[in-house]
Amino acid sequence: MSSKRLETVKLTARFKLDGKVDESLFETYKAIVNELLDYAHSKGITSFKRLKAEKYHELRQRYSKLPSHYIYTACQMACSIYKSFRKLKRKGKAKSDKPMFNKDVIMLDDHLFKLDLENWIVRISTPNGRIGFKVLHGEYHEKFRDWKIGQAWLVKKEDETYLNVVSSKNVEMGDCVDVIGVDVNENNVTIATNQNFITFVTRERMIRTAYFLKRRKIQSKIRCKRVKAEVLTKYRDRERNKILDIYHKIANEIVKIALKNEFSNSLRKPQRN
Repeated sequence: MSSKRLETVKLTARFKLDGKVDESLFETYKAIVNELLDYAHSKGITSFKRLKAEKYHELRQRYSKLPSHYIYTACQMACSIYKSFRKLKRKGKAKSDKPMFNKDVIMLDDHLFKLDLENWIVRISTPNGRIGFKVLHGEYHEKFRDWKIGQAWLVKKEDETYLNVVSSKNVEMGDCVDVIGVDVNENNVTIATNQNFITFVTRERMIRTAYFLKRRKIQSKIRCKRVKAEVLTKYRDRERNKILDIYHKIANEIVKIALKNEFSNSLRKPQRN
């Protein structure tokens, strides 16, 4: 009799907020992370515990109105960015002399946000108290209702704000009776089974090159910054959607092939508790 085993599956779900988070929160967080990066770089600090021990109380006093866990997560962000920078520097791939954080991204731990998937509301801690936002959702998000919520990231893109939430769930795995290998290349996806190889042509490189040339032409022809930004955004979205659609269809075909040949019982959908 085969034994059952549990595996923890982690997925990130993106929710669009029906409202805007104060831009000053992003600017403050960015300033804190960059100050921590400068300090870590000057002292060669890669340890989160050491960076927190040496900078947390100073920053906590200076940003007294900011919920304390923003300082905590900023230390985590700074350590992660600095470690990546050091690796790139050793390989000669770093483009600058020191690390910089320029993104409109805020890392949130479970003290800084509460996500209610029954009512589709998220409450985020800010210097002005907890503020609630409706989260726009679709059929894809429904499956996360009974998942355990972990860390999240607030992401600002132009005039829209998103919440990327990492969720986890224990899934009962069946016995693996065979395997299927997947190799993703620039213009194709190849799967290998114990019978043969199957190749799906994506033409990704051609698509990306075509959109790159379109954007370059737009940048040279349109002078109005607002119109140029709108048109470039439209073409970026088209490119992304086209690529995602191709890989979504290929992924479905791979799953069909795997299920047809019974490569793994683990492809069955997890049962709800």
